[in-house]
Amino acid sequence: MIVGLIIKILVGALIGWLASIFMKSSHGFWMCCLLGIIGSILGDVLAKVIGIGSATGVASFVISILGTCLTIAIARAIFGKKF
Repeated sequence: MIVGLIIKILVGALIGWLASIFMKSSHGFWMCCLLGIIGSILGDVLAKVIGIGSATGVASFVISILGTCLTIAIARAIFGKKF
């Protein structure tokens, strides 16, 4: 249980970091983790809505990055360009 949570946080941080590079965003480690986790969930939900379903492996990773990029874009729309 705890190991799974640690892995999710680390993967979320990695996804958040990659998305922040793509979106040319600058924020700290914890914000990367938070945006990565939220974006991964958002990407998964949107993928299921449009009919892609639950992808595994590389496809899931790409969906998570796209969801995190979308999350950063939403945060920029709400909070301004500091994201």
